[in-house]
Amino acid sequence: MQKSAAIPETGKDAITESYGVLIRSFTRHLMAENKSPKTIETYVVSARLLEAFLREKGMPTDPENITREHLEEWLIDLQGRSKPGTVSTRFRGVQQFFRWMLEEGEISVNPMARMQRPAVPDDGQNTPVLTDSEIRKLIKVCEGASFEHRRDMAVVRLLLDTGMRRNELAMLKVDDIDWELSTVTVMGKGRRSRVCPFAPRAGKALDRYLRARKKHAHADSDSLWLGRTGPMTPSGVYQIVRDRAVEAGIGPVHPHMFRHSWAHLFRAAGGQEDDLMHLGGWRSRTMLTRYGRSAAEERALQAHKRFSPGEKY
Repeated sequence: MQKSAAIPETGKDAITESYGVLIRSFTRHLMAENKSPKTIETYVVSARLLEAFLREKGMPTDPENITREHLEEWLIDLQGRSKPGTVSTRFRGVQQFFRWMLEEGEISVNPMARMQRPAVPDDGQNTPVLTDSEIRKLIKVCEGASFEHRRDMAVVRLLLDTGMRRNELAMLKVDDIDWELSTVTVMGKGRRSRVCPFAPRAGKALDRYLRARKKHAHADSDSLWLGRTGPMTPSGVYQIVRDRAVEAGIGPVHPHMFRHSWAHLFRAAGGQEDDLMHLGGWRSRTMLTRYGRSAAEERALQAHKRFSPGEKY
Protein backbone atom coordinates (compact mmCIF):
# COMPACT_ATOMS: atom_id res chain seq x y z
CA MET A 1 0.00 0.00 0.00
CA GLN A 2 1.34 3.41 -0.94
CA LYS A 3 2.01 5.52 2.10
CA SER A 4 0.14 8.77 2.49
CA ALA A 5 1.91 11.86 1.26
CA ALA A 6 2.30 14.61 3.79
CA ILE A 7 1.39 18.14 2.76
CA PRO A 8 4.33 20.27 3.93
CA GLU A 9 3.95 23.84 5.12
CA THR A 10 6.12 26.58 3.61
CA GLY A 11 5.99 29.26 6.29
CA LYS A 12 4.54 30.40 9.58
CA ASP A 13 1.36 31.85 8.08
CA ALA A 14 -1.48 29.58 7.09
CA ILE A 15 -1.88 29.12 3.38
CA THR A 16 -4.76 30.90 1.65
CA GLU A 17 -7.84 28.81 2.44
CA SER A 18 -9.16 28.35 -1.11
CA TYR A 19 -5.68 27.56 -2.37
CA GLY A 20 -5.18 25.12 0.49
CA VAL A 21 -8.41 23.27 -0.27
CA LEU A 22 -7.32 22.85 -3.87
CA ILE A 23 -3.89 21.64 -2.78
CA ARG A 24 -5.49 18.92 -0.68
CA SER A 25 -7.73 17.85 -3.54
CA PHE A 26 -4.73 17.89 -5.89
CA THR A 27 -2.84 15.66 -3.46
CA ARG A 28 -5.69 13.15 -3.34
CA HIS A 29 -5.77 13.18 -7.15
CA LEU A 30 -2.04 12.39 -7.32
CA MET A 31 -2.44 9.57 -4.82
CA ALA A 32 -5.31 8.13 -6.86
CA GLU A 33 -3.02 8.30 -9.91
CA ASN A 34 -0.55 6.14 -7.95
CA LYS A 35 2.18 8.76 -8.09
CA SER A 36 5.14 8.05 -5.85
CA PRO A 37 5.31 9.84 -2.48
CA LYS A 38 8.39 11.69 -3.69
CA THR A 39 6.60 12.95 -6.82
CA ILE A 40 3.59 14.03 -4.78
CA GLU A 41 5.79 15.92 -2.35
CA THR A 42 7.65 17.65 -5.20
CA TYR A 43 4.44 18.82 -6.89
CA VAL A 44 2.76 19.93 -3.66
CA VAL A 45 5.78 21.80 -2.31
CA SER A 46 6.14 23.58 -5.65
CA ALA A 47 2.51 24.72 -5.58
CA ARG A 48 2.87 25.91 -1.98
CA LEU A 49 6.06 27.82 -2.72
CA LEU A 50 4.24 29.66 -5.51
CA GLU A 51 1.44 30.64 -3.13
CA ALA A 52 3.93 31.85 -0.52
CA PHE A 53 5.67 34.04 -3.12
CA LEU A 54 2.41 35.54 -4.40
CA ARG A 55 1.24 36.32 -0.89
CA GLU A 56 4.57 37.89 0.05
CA LYS A 57 4.52 40.12 -3.05
CA GLY A 58 0.89 41.14 -2.63
CA MET A 59 -0.16 39.34 -5.82
CA PRO A 60 -3.42 37.40 -6.29
CA THR A 61 -3.57 33.98 -4.61
CA ASP A 62 -6.95 33.05 -6.06
CA PRO A 63 -5.95 30.63 -8.88
CA GLU A 64 -8.51 32.18 -11.22
CA ASN A 65 -6.71 35.53 -10.98
CA ILE A 66 -3.12 34.28 -11.30
CA THR A 67 -1.69 35.33 -14.66
CA ARG A 68 1.31 34.40 -16.74
CA GLU A 69 3.01 37.61 -15.62
CA HIS A 70 2.70 36.58 -11.98
CA LEU A 71 4.19 33.19 -12.76
CA GLU A 72 7.07 34.72 -14.70
CA GLU A 73 7.86 36.98 -11.74
CA TRP A 74 7.96 33.88 -9.55
CA LEU A 75 10.34 32.11 -11.96
CA ILE A 76 12.64 35.13 -12.11
CA ASP A 77 12.77 35.16 -8.33
CA LEU A 78 13.48 31.42 -8.24
CA GLN A 79 16.26 31.74 -10.81
CA GLY A 80 17.98 34.27 -8.59
CA ARG A 81 18.01 31.89 -5.63
CA SER A 82 18.04 28.34 -6.99
CA LYS A 83 19.91 26.08 -9.36
CA PRO A 84 18.50 25.62 -12.88
CA GLY A 85 17.51 22.04 -12.13
CA THR A 86 15.51 23.14 -9.10
CA VAL A 87 13.77 25.89 -11.07
CA SER A 88 12.81 23.37 -13.75
CA THR A 89 11.45 20.97 -11.13
CA ARG A 90 9.37 23.67 -9.45
CA PHE A 91 7.98 24.75 -12.82
CA ARG A 92 6.95 21.18 -13.56
CA GLY A 93 5.16 20.85 -10.22
CA VAL A 94 3.17 24.05 -10.64
CA GLN A 95 2.45 23.19 -14.26
CA GLN A 96 0.79 19.95 -13.16
CA PHE A 97 -1.20 21.81 -10.51
CA PHE A 98 -2.64 24.31 -13.02
CA ARG A 99 -3.30 21.58 -15.55
CA TRP A 100 -5.30 19.66 -12.96
CA MET A 101 -7.26 22.78 -11.93
CA LEU A 102 -8.24 23.42 -15.54
CA GLU A 103 -9.39 19.81 -16.00
CA GLU A 104 -11.43 20.05 -12.79
CA GLY A 105 -13.07 23.32 -13.85
CA GLU A 106 -11.50 25.29 -10.99
CA ILE A 107 -10.02 27.80 -13.45
CA SER A 108 -11.30 28.83 -16.87
CA VAL A 109 -7.88 29.54 -18.42
CA ASN A 110 -4.53 27.91 -17.76
CA PRO A 111 -1.95 30.73 -17.56
CA MET A 112 0.85 28.21 -18.09
CA ALA A 113 -0.56 26.80 -21.32
CA ARG A 114 2.06 28.47 -23.55
CA MET A 115 4.89 28.71 -21.06
CA GLN A 116 8.04 26.72 -21.80
CA ARG A 117 9.80 24.78 -19.08
CA PRO A 118 13.05 26.57 -18.13
CA ALA A 119 16.07 24.99 -19.76
CA VAL A 120 18.69 23.25 -17.66
CA PRO A 121 22.07 24.10 -19.17
CA ASP A 122 24.72 21.43 -19.52
CA ASP A 123 27.40 22.33 -17.00
CA GLY A 124 29.85 19.93 -18.56
CA GLN A 125 30.31 18.07 -15.29
CA ASN A 126 29.94 14.32 -15.39
CA THR A 127 29.58 11.92 -12.51
CA PRO A 128 32.85 9.98 -12.32
CA VAL A 129 32.81 6.23 -12.82
CA LEU A 130 34.54 3.69 -10.64
CA THR A 131 37.84 2.33 -11.95
CA ASP A 132 38.61 -1.39 -12.06
CA SER A 133 41.00 -0.92 -9.15
CA GLU A 134 38.37 0.86 -7.05
CA ILE A 135 35.77 -1.81 -7.74
CA ARG A 136 38.19 -4.56 -6.71
CA LYS A 137 39.04 -2.72 -3.49
CA LEU A 138 35.35 -2.28 -2.66
CA ILE A 139 34.66 -5.94 -3.22
CA LYS A 140 37.72 -6.90 -1.17
CA VAL A 141 36.58 -5.02 1.96
CA CYS A 142 33.17 -6.68 1.73
CA GLU A 143 34.65 -10.18 1.95
CA GLY A 144 33.91 -11.94 5.21
CA ALA A 145 31.49 -14.26 6.97
CA SER A 146 29.67 -11.77 9.20
CA PHE A 147 26.09 -10.73 8.47
CA GLU A 148 27.24 -7.20 7.58
CA HIS A 149 29.94 -8.46 5.21
CA ARG A 150 27.55 -10.75 3.37
CA ARG A 151 24.87 -8.08 3.15
CA ASP A 152 27.25 -5.39 1.96
CA MET A 153 28.80 -7.69 -0.64
CA ALA A 154 25.32 -8.44 -2.01
CA VAL A 155 24.50 -4.71 -2.11
CA VAL A 156 27.72 -3.80 -3.94
CA ARG A 157 27.46 -6.73 -6.37
CA LEU A 158 23.84 -5.97 -7.21
CA LEU A 159 24.48 -2.25 -7.74
CA LEU A 160 27.42 -3.05 -9.99
CA ASP A 161 25.63 -5.77 -11.95
CA THR A 162 22.25 -4.11 -12.51
CA GLY A 163 22.79 -0.34 -12.37
CA MET A 164 19.61 0.03 -10.32
CA ARG A 165 18.96 3.23 -8.43
CA ARG A 166 19.52 3.46 -4.67
CA ASN A 167 15.79 3.73 -3.91
CA GLU A 168 15.03 0.82 -6.22
CA LEU A 169 17.54 -1.38 -4.44
CA ALA A 170 16.49 -0.29 -0.96
CA MET A 171 12.81 -1.04 -1.61
CA LEU A 172 13.39 -4.61 -2.84
CA LYS A 173 11.41 -7.42 -1.25
CA VAL A 174 12.65 -10.98 -0.79
CA ASP A 175 10.00 -12.16 -3.24
CA ASP A 176 11.27 -9.78 -5.92
CA ILE A 177 14.11 -12.21 -6.64
CA ASP A 178 13.47 -14.78 -9.38
CA TRP A 179 16.13 -17.44 -8.93
CA GLU A 180 15.06 -19.41 -11.97
CA LEU A 181 15.63 -16.46 -14.30
CA SER A 182 18.36 -14.77 -12.19
CA THR A 183 16.47 -11.46 -12.12
CA VAL A 184 15.07 -8.99 -9.63
CA THR A 185 11.97 -6.89 -10.28
CA VAL A 186 12.26 -3.27 -9.18
CA MET A 187 9.78 -0.42 -8.97
CA GLY A 188 11.37 2.44 -10.89
CA LYS A 189 10.58 6.09 -11.44
CA GLY A 190 7.02 6.89 -12.39
CA ARG A 191 5.84 3.72 -10.61
CA ARG A 192 7.07 1.64 -13.56
CA SER A 193 8.39 -1.81 -12.78
CA ARG A 194 11.20 -3.46 -14.73
CA VAL A 195 13.25 -6.62 -14.58
CA CYS A 196 16.97 -6.43 -13.82
CA PRO A 197 19.07 -9.51 -14.62
CA PHE A 198 22.06 -10.39 -12.47
CA ALA A 199 25.08 -12.60 -13.19
CA PRO A 200 26.33 -15.64 -11.21
CA ARG A 201 28.70 -13.77 -8.87
CA ALA A 202 25.93 -11.37 -7.81
CA GLY A 203 23.64 -14.38 -7.45
CA LYS A 204 26.18 -16.10 -5.21
CA ALA A 205 26.48 -12.98 -3.04
CA LEU A 206 22.68 -12.74 -2.76
CA ASP A 207 22.39 -16.42 -1.84
CA ARG A 208 25.05 -16.14 0.88
CA TYR A 209 23.33 -13.03 2.27
CA LEU A 210 19.91 -14.69 2.37
CA ARG A 211 21.33 -17.65 4.31
CA ALA A 212 22.81 -15.25 6.87
CA ARG A 213 19.56 -13.26 6.87
CA LYS A 214 17.59 -16.26 8.16
CA LYS A 215 19.28 -15.83 11.55
CA HIS A 216 18.44 -12.13 11.83
CA ALA A 217 15.97 -10.96 14.49
CA HIS A 218 13.80 -9.43 11.74
CA ALA A 219 14.05 -12.32 9.30
CA ASP A 220 10.25 -12.46 9.03
CA SER A 221 10.22 -9.01 7.32
CA ASP A 222 9.44 -9.05 3.62
CA SER A 223 12.09 -6.36 3.01
CA LEU A 224 15.20 -7.79 1.42
CA TRP A 225 17.76 -5.63 3.21
CA LEU A 226 17.98 -5.64 6.98
CA GLY A 227 19.95 -3.46 9.36
CA ARG A 228 20.41 -3.79 13.11
CA THR A 229 16.94 -2.50 13.95
CA GLY A 230 14.97 -3.81 10.97
CA PRO A 231 14.40 -3.04 7.27
CA MET A 232 16.91 -0.69 5.72
CA THR A 233 16.09 2.64 4.09
CA PRO A 234 17.69 4.29 1.04
CA SER A 235 19.80 6.21 3.54
CA GLY A 236 21.08 2.90 4.88
CA VAL A 237 22.19 1.84 1.40
CA TYR A 238 24.00 5.15 1.01
CA GLN A 239 25.81 4.61 4.30
CA ILE A 240 26.91 1.09 3.32
CA VAL A 241 28.50 2.34 0.10
CA ARG A 242 30.04 5.39 1.77
CA ASP A 243 31.52 3.48 4.70
CA ARG A 244 32.88 0.61 2.62
CA ALA A 245 34.51 3.09 0.24
CA VAL A 246 36.20 4.82 3.16
CA GLU A 247 37.36 1.45 4.46
CA ALA A 248 38.73 0.62 1.01
CA GLY A 249 40.61 3.92 0.93
CA ILE A 250 39.12 5.11 -2.34
CA GLY A 251 37.60 8.41 -1.25
CA PRO A 252 33.99 9.56 -1.54
CA VAL A 253 31.70 7.12 -3.34
CA HIS A 254 27.91 7.27 -3.54
CA PRO A 255 25.46 4.64 -4.89
CA HIS A 256 24.64 6.60 -8.07
CA MET A 257 28.25 6.22 -9.20
CA PHE A 258 27.48 2.52 -9.67
CA ARG A 259 24.71 3.39 -12.15
CA HIS A 260 27.10 5.51 -14.21
CA SER A 261 29.81 2.85 -13.93
CA TRP A 262 27.40 0.12 -14.97
CA ALA A 263 26.29 2.12 -18.04
CA HIS A 264 29.92 2.80 -18.98
CA LEU A 265 31.02 -0.83 -18.58
CA PHE A 266 28.01 -2.07 -20.52
CA ARG A 267 28.79 0.21 -23.48
CA ALA A 268 32.54 -0.48 -23.26
CA ALA A 269 31.82 -4.21 -23.55
CA GLY A 270 29.89 -3.60 -26.78
CA GLY A 271 26.38 -3.44 -25.33
CA GLN A 272 23.77 -1.79 -27.53
CA GLU A 273 22.13 1.51 -26.58
CA ASP A 274 18.60 0.14 -26.96
CA ASP A 275 19.38 -2.71 -24.56
CA LEU A 276 20.99 -0.32 -22.08
CA MET A 277 17.98 1.99 -22.25
CA HIS A 278 15.61 -0.90 -21.55
CA LEU A 279 17.66 -2.37 -18.70
CA GLY A 280 18.22 1.02 -17.07
CA GLY A 281 14.57 2.03 -17.19
CA TRP A 282 15.17 5.18 -19.23
CA ARG A 283 12.42 6.47 -21.49
CA SER A 284 14.46 9.33 -22.91
CA ARG A 285 17.63 9.09 -24.97
CA THR A 286 18.66 12.36 -23.35
CA MET A 287 19.07 10.53 -20.06
CA LEU A 288 20.82 7.66 -21.79
CA THR A 289 23.34 10.07 -23.28
CA ARG A 290 23.89 11.76 -19.92
CA TYR A 291 24.81 8.47 -18.28
CA GLY A 292 26.78 7.14 -21.20
CA ARG A 293 29.03 10.17 -21.53
CA SER A 294 30.69 9.89 -18.10
CA ALA A 295 33.56 7.88 -19.58
CA ALA A 296 32.87 8.42 -23.29
CA GLU A 297 36.44 9.58 -23.96
CA GLU A 298 37.87 6.42 -22.44
CA ARG A 299 35.58 4.25 -24.57
CA ALA A 300 36.54 6.22 -27.67
CA LEU A 301 40.25 5.69 -26.99
CA GLN A 302 39.73 1.97 -26.45
CA ALA A 303 37.67 1.76 -29.64
CA HIS A 304 40.47 3.47 -31.57
CA LYS A 305 42.94 0.86 -30.36
CA ARG A 306 40.66 -1.90 -31.64
CA PHE A 307 39.58 -0.33 -34.91
CA SER A 308 42.35 2.14 -35.89
CA PRO A 309 42.13 2.47 -39.71
CA GLY A 310 45.82 3.17 -40.04
CA GLU A 311 46.79 -0.28 -38.78
CA LYS A 312 45.22 -1.85 -41.86
CA TYR A 313 47.81 -0.42 -44.22
